[in-house]
Amino acid sequence: MKTVIFAAIAAAAIATPAFAQDDATFTGPRAEVLVGYDKLDTNGSGIGNPDGLLYGIGLGYDFQAGGAVAGIEAEISDSTANVDVGGVDVDAARDLYIGARAGFLVSPVALAYIKAGYTNARIKTEGFGGDNGDGVRVGAGLEYKLGGQLFLKGEYRYSNYEADVERHQIVGGLGIRF
Repeated sequence: MKTVIFAAIAAAAIATPAFAQDDATFTGPRAEVLVGYDKLDTNGSGIGNPDGLLYGIGLGYDFQAGGAVAGIEAEISDSTANVDVGGVDVDAARDLYIGARAGFLVSPVALAYIKAGYTNARIKTEGFGGDNGDGVRVGAGLEYKLGGQLFLKGEYRYSNYEADVERHQIVGGLGIRF
């Protein structure tokens, strides 16, 4: 029995470096769930600056060349951010995003990146439906490989929409690379 345990430990020790090398790639499709803090800045429009919980999903594809990584990504998210303006409920609703990211490896399992792209947000006003706003999103983040195909990420992003509305988000994600 001791021989079997010793053999299993030795096999795991020998396989671990090879497994870590396979883990280091940031190439391929990925999917992730997102959660974070969302704050709208309406720049004096009279509806205030609602904030709340952001939640959503994202998809992407990355290409790694040496220590550099570039990729495309898309996301759909929603938010609990809302505010009551004179008895009328104003909600930050769904947010669509498509863009690109580029970064560099800061270690074999950590990627620092910046991102930019197009975003479209909906703000719902009770009794009046929703208004869509086109905008631009920029951000920066860090992705960390957990092992296998799993990764964690954290990022800050800023979006600027029509009608002088801005959005600040701090987001965490858990994902898998295929």
